[in-house]
Amino acid sequence: MDRVSAFEEPLKKLLGGPTAKVMADHLDLHTVGDLLHHYPRRYEERGRLTALTDLPLDEHVTVVAQVADARVLTFNGGRGRRLEVTLTDGHGRLQLVFFGHGVHKPHKDLLPGRRAMFAGKVSVFNRKMQLAHPTYQLLDADSADDAGATEAVDAFAGKLLPIYPACKQLDSWRIAKAVDAVLPSAREAVDPLPEALREGRGFTSLPEALLKIHRPATKADVAAARDRLKWDEAFVLQVALARRRYADTQLPAVARRPAPGGLLDAFDAKLPFTLTDGQQKVSKEIFDDLATEHPMHRLLQGEVGSGKTMVALRAMLAVVDAGGQAAMLAPTEVLAQQHHRSITEMMGELAEGGMLGGSDQGTKVVLLTGSMGTATRRQALLDLVTGEAGIVIGTHALIEDKVKFHDLGLVVVDEQHRFGVEQRDALRSKGKQPPHLLVMTATPIPRTVAMTVFGDLETSVLDQLPAGRSPIASHVVPAKDKPHFLSRAWERVREEVENGHQAYVVCPRIGDDEDDPGKKKGKKTAEEEATADKRPPLAVLEIAGQLAEGPLNGLRVEVLHGRMQPDDKDDVMRRFAAGDVDVLVATTVIEVGVNVPNATAMVIMDADRFGVSQLHQLRGRVGRGSAPGLCLLVTEAHEASPARARLSAVAATLDGFELSRIDLEQRREGDVLGQAQSGVRSSLRVLNVIDDEEVIAAARQEAVAVVADDPGLEHLPELRTALDALLDKEREEYLDKG
Repeated sequence: MDRVSAFEEPLKKLLGGPTAKVMADHLDLHTVGDLLHHYPRRYEERGRLTALTDLPLDEHVTVVAQVADARVLTFNGGRGRRLEVTLTDGHGRLQLVFFGHGVHKPHKDLLPGRRAMFAGKVSVFNRKMQLAHPTYQLLDADSADDAGATEAVDAFAGKLLPIYPACKQLDSWRIAKAVDAVLPSAREAVDPLPEALREGRGFTSLPEALLKIHRPATKADVAAARDRLKWDEAFVLQVALARRRYADTQLPAVARRPAPGGLLDAFDAKLPFTLTDGQQKVSKEIFDDLATEHPMHRLLQGEVGSGKTMVALRAMLAVVDAGGQAAMLAPTEVLAQQHHRSITEMMGELAEGGMLGGSDQGTKVVLLTGSMGTATRRQALLDLVTGEAGIVIGTHALIEDKVKFHDLGLVVVDEQHRFGVEQRDALRSKGKQPPHLLVMTATPIPRTVAMTVFGDLETSVLDQLPAGRSPIASHVVPAKDKPHFLSRAWERVREEVENGHQAYVVCPRIGDDEDDPGKKKGKKTAEEEATADKRPPLAVLEIAGQLAEGPLNGLRVEVLHGRMQPDDKDDVMRRFAAGDVDVLVATTVIEVGVNVPNATAMVIMDADRFGVSQLHQLRGRVGRGSAPGLCLLVTEAHEASPARARLSAVAATLDGFELSRIDLEQRREGDVLGQAQSGVRSSLRVLNVIDDEEVIAAARQEAVAVVADDPGLEHLPELRTALDALLDKEREEYLDKG
């Protein structure tokens, strides 16, 4: 067997069909290489018990613990049986529950004093942390006579027990057994690090690192293996990005320099305020890029309300000045309409080029969305192909084949994380030569993440809020523990409206039949009660009705969500902006770009169902005028849960960069490369983009040197192989934002 095929061997051949199927379906592991790169999450020592006091709710965990007591309870007149087992680590306690036919074996096995590994999902029932129907593996030497226990004790004879990322269908110890079956193949690993780099940094070989990460004899083995494997991940990613940056420098582009006394100067002259220092600095960086004959690839990140749209508009005007056209791609129709409205208002007569009353220096600004009327759409398409329209703002409708440009010079992508790479590339391919690219995000990104995820883009940061923005007070409202807090929240909304302001209420769901899960009929069993999933998220249509008839009775309450007709959505937003609606009950369609300075209060229902960055984005919709903002985060999450900790973090700071760090620390590293966007598993397994800044920076430096010396990696076939294996085609396309 050659060196490559050893890692490409399907798991089915070594582990058998059923185990391989579970690994493929639930852990996305298909080959020997996949399993060898499925590293232990942590290690337990045989003699040490796991701390039970800080287990994460709603997560699948594996713990080593001792049985304190066990008792069988009956219910339903003696027809039902439930086994309750209490585990201890000497400090905290954790309850296990088993029902029905699942009671007999654990009742025999789990005697007081016994030690075992237990795996299951942590939940709360009657205010106690519990695992319902966990799987377990006895670890006591005196249990060696029990079926299967001898093998288990032998398998874990080493001091350190590897605990693998597992799932309900496959426990950590069964994954460990599968790893044993493929571990000999680790010696066939292809080493991606150039020899000089490996020796210069004193790294262990890749086969050695794989053996040590899975079966360490000491903690020093784990540290050495992790150091080496982190470098592999950082280096391979940085080489991919460095190659992309190098390829970009080889592309031609039309230099776009604004004409003196042209559209940009006319726009600046009529601005009623002065640009912030940050806006001026970032604008200069963008204008310098636009003046070069290679495509600009720049990421513009800035806090909610820092004035990114103004910077992007000035860049678009500069390109129009230079004879080109600019396209802004927005993720939703609501946002595209909002951008179109605010840009035409900011430009005034300059947005009416060629029209009666328009400025001679002006241009036409058109909107293009999927639901426009045929006549309006036809006119917009004509304005683009003739060059009459210098600026177009639209949704994914801009990408359709029938959309042609006269001379596309700049593409601005707003909230880039909402778009797949194919959509961005389809729009960029509409230029005669590659157009310049400006990617905007209001989600602050820590420097290490920018280097890892957006390493092919130059980065500009707007961290200064324009004058006139007001502070936002944020509070967690524990609706389940303290219902009177929720009543007070609605009183606060009413007070804001009485003071002449407006409010948003945000819900995670729309609430029509289309997305309501079917409800089970009949009474739940005791087992179902103990393991019941959370109720469906609160819905716009239900909450709006309850508020209008209840605590907000008499106020003008309206709804806004993504399934409304575009004209209806636009009408609601216009009336809300005009002050004709007091309370807007909406989904996250209002998350970005919506600008109503008179809106001062926001109540986010089921706030624990949203991510940290999303909550920060939503909160940025209030406090946009001179009156202070108020954001109330309503939740039924348990006080000790990670969800509550997340909400408390959001309430404690308005610093988006700090929140993005918290967000990333709480999520798995695998999400960092945008698993949801790229559709593939992330290649990051041991590299932590928050903690490993030095590794990432050093790997970037080495990668730049390697690619400068050998852009095609002709002399580094092992590195090329690693790029193919670790950074498959879809993931490389995801990185290809340039």
